[in-house]
Amino acid sequence: MGFGESLARALAALADPLHEPVLLAIPVFVLFVAIEWVSARVLEAREPGGYQPRDAVTSLIMGASSQAFWLLGKLVGLVLYAAVWVYLAPWHLPSNAWYTWVLAILGTDFLYYWYHRGAHRIRLVWATHQAHHSSEYYNFATALRQKWNNSGEIIAWLPLPLLGVPPWVVFTGFSVSLVYQFFVHTERIGRLPAPIEFVFNTPSHHRVHHGSDTEYLDRNYGGILIIWDRLFGTFRPETHRPTYGLTTPVNSHNPFWLQLHEYVAIWRDLRRAGSWRDRLGYVFGPPGWKPAAPPAPSAPAPRSSAGATERY
Repeated sequence: MGFGESLARALAALADPLHEPVLLAIPVFVLFVAIEWVSARVLEAREPGGYQPRDAVTSLIMGASSQAFWLLGKLVGLVLYAAVWVYLAPWHLPSNAWYTWVLAILGTDFLYYWYHRGAHRIRLVWATHQAHHSSEYYNFATALRQKWNNSGEIIAWLPLPLLGVPPWVVFTGFSVSLVYQFFVHTERIGRLPAPIEFVFNTPSHHRVHHGSDTEYLDRNYGGILIIWDRLFGTFRPETHRPTYGLTTPVNSHNPFWLQLHEYVAIWRDLRRAGSWRDRLGYVFGPPGWKPAAPPAPSAPAPRSSAGATERY
């Protein structure tokens, strides 16, 4: 199959709404947001959390607009994936085989873990992701507070078309993950049975991930499965209700500022950086990275007065 034919088939597949779980799930998302919002109003006198209208509306706006940016990202990704699949993949897996879908869903979830972990440890990538963490509330609306820049994920999934997974199947696999992750953004569900909590990402696990408490930072990166965190040492159980949001709040409901403020902060740091090492640290170091302070000058040793007797 040539590049043009592969790209045409991928575009045709994604044009079919049956191949885009997120689009099919949008009415369900809206329904669950409405149910949770109403229940939060009824229960807010007895339970913490809930909805703040302006915050929730901001999340909904960011979610709707992210779909437009995601469409552009998919078009760019499809061209890239089709080229890799046609010219570099040693074999082409059939899109109607069960093992292709197992590889696609497990593969996107595994690669998502590492992308997500990098997004919290590399400031330039964090700048794209931090908008999702900017809400100080944790509910289904927060799940829709998505980033506009998906370039990091598109790069992260390149191994899948290289392994022969058809390009449109890669995107469908991640859409399945996004639909699943919507349902872990709630405080209305406590802990689930232990076998589920051990294998899958759950509301309890993901609440930890959204916490700004020191003991919760940079934990529980999994999308569908939490076993990646258990395997690679980033798992943390929920021991108390998290404090949600960023460690340094943005204090804004402007979707543009929520998406772009970290890029502005990086630019400010770069302008005052004193060396290329510092510039690289500000861009590729972890969020909050700062150059090491120069050592304090040591005090000069006191001089003996003339004729004084040295004492031992």
